[in-house]
Amino acid sequence: MLRRRPEGWEAEKADVYIDGNRIVGVGQEPEGFQPDRVLAAADKLVIPGLINGHTHNYMTLFRNSADDVPFEEWLFQRVMPREDRMTPEDAYWGALLGIMEMLRTGTTCFNDMQMHIHQTAQAAADSGIRAVIGRGLSGTTAAAGSGETGDAADAGGSRRLREAIQELERWQDHPRLRFTIAPHAPYSCDAGYLQRAAEEAEKRGLRLHIHLSESVSEVENLRKETGLSPIAYAEKLGLFRVPAIVAHCAQVDAADIRILAENHVSVATNPASNMKLGNGFAPVPEMLAAGVNVCLGTDGAASNNSLNLFREMGLVTLIHKGNTRTATAVSAEDALDMCTIRGARALGLEEELGGIEEGKKADLAILNLREPQLMPWNNKVSALCYSANGSEVETVLVDGEILLENREFKTIDAERVYFEAQRRAERLGEKTL
Repeated sequence: MLRRRPEGWEAEKADVYIDGNRIVGVGQEPEGFQPDRVLAAADKLVIPGLINGHTHNYMTLFRNSADDVPFEEWLFQRVMPREDRMTPEDAYWGALLGIMEMLRTGTTCFNDMQMHIHQTAQAAADSGIRAVIGRGLSGTTAAAGSGETGDAADAGGSRRLREAIQELERWQDHPRLRFTIAPHAPYSCDAGYLQRAAEEAEKRGLRLHIHLSESVSEVENLRKETGLSPIAYAEKLGLFRVPAIVAHCAQVDAADIRILAENHVSVATNPASNMKLGNGFAPVPEMLAAGVNVCLGTDGAASNNSLNLFREMGLVTLIHKGNTRTATAVSAEDALDMCTIRGARALGLEEELGGIEEGKKADLAILNLREPQLMPWNNKVSALCYSANGSEVETVLVDGEILLENREFKTIDAERVYFEAQRRAERLGEKTL
């Protein structure tokens, strides 16, 4: 198994003991422990379940349908029209398909910006995976929170915020689900709406989840309008007075990085998506050096086109080594931290997730080491980052429950998901975009 020690990750031969949904022993059998079942792990590697720091799970239905176009065309002409045609039932099956891909590649928790909270929550509950969900919010709001009713109150996104609150209240007692308040971005929300979202997050003790500084045009346009970068603008509006997870930060400078560090903002970097849409490279080495908590996300399958964190681990190390011409820029250990303990910290779950330790939740992935791409068994952390592709994952546990065993889903009817996803994707793409 792999354990995170203060000096770094270590591979150890040790048994892991689980009682209910928690790890109750590592290496030493707890007194009086009587296992109901033993999972043999010879030639296997047990790792903490991976944490996807930023995605849009419903977009799995848009995979491979909006490729090789500029960011603005991708978003406004390809993705948004499909979103407008999407039904809640579409979102449910898209979410289940994404969950299948994540489980198959060792992800046990994902942070989702979603249009359909209830359907994503239902998919997560049905499958057994852990999720943090926020309704993607957009609009201009003089009305939000004003007490107006009817059309006036609904104008500018007040309705969306109200619906988001109703949905999270509906699911707030579920043991594997957490929630965020998730305004989309400064170009889709006005200042008042962003502040209203932050106020709601603060009142409810929730994290704020937002896209910032994703593209050059976003940064240039906001500077023309306000004289500020998106990061500085968010700080000025008071968005960082609550714990925040900022997706992308592909276009930030030294001043932005100082703001992120000073406000203890977590950044979810999404290397594949940022490269594919031509948005550049987040300065991850500089952010890490400044003390910013950087976690790793896939973004949605419409822009990645994968939800595989093993792929992202390889990319986040290699692109920064190449981009900075420094072989030590981002290490394999850094990458593994980003999708385990740093991801847990971003979500406020570092006491529960991100490692194999007594008292933490039993969210684990078991990989088969007897694969040609992983042999010989030298540095196992390097193997995960530079050699593995996710197909090595055989068994996944969340909350102590086996969700994937010998690569077979235990809680999901895979054939039904494939059928529903295909027919719904065909309908959503039926019009020329």
